[in-house]
Amino acid sequence: MGMKKKRRVGIRIDMTPMVDIVILLLIFYMTTTSFKPPEAKAVTLPQSHSQIELPDKDVINITVTKADSIFVDFLQKENIVLEGREVTTTVRKVAEADVYNVHSLINRARAVNLRALIVIKADRDASYGVMDAIMKSMRDNQLTRFLIITDNEAEESMREGEGG
Repeated sequence: MGMKKKRRVGIRIDMTPMVDIVILLLIFYMTTTSFKPPEAKAVTLPQSHSQIELPDKDVINITVTKADSIFVDFLQKENIVLEGREVTTTVRKVAEADVYNVHSLINRARAVNLRALIVIKADRDASYGVMDAIMKSMRDNQLTRFLIITDNEAEESMREGEGG
């Protein structure tokens, strides 16, 4: 008695809905992700053992480069005319300073946002005199609360271990 083999039915899965969902998720994550704003100047930070989380907003960045250039990075509200209407918007400002006018730029940035935290990012090869002048200027203007950003030594040694 011969058994009759059943004919195999080909299965076809339509991938179009899955591709649509993947593209929608990709677009969603791309539009909702907040990227780190570009730095005024790239600096090589000194290393330390301490670690603290910085806030994402309400920050005034003071960057000191290897060549002892000083940049003050802050957000400022400006009125612009858009389609015939005046609109208030927040614009990121980067101003170059020297040790003599850095306090006036900091005060201008603080006038916009009094709660802003002052963060100093200095290159490890920046001269001590510039950093001392900045801190004295801030102290003379009653700006005694600020953070100095460094690289964490533990994270740096882990990065070197992965690369080698």
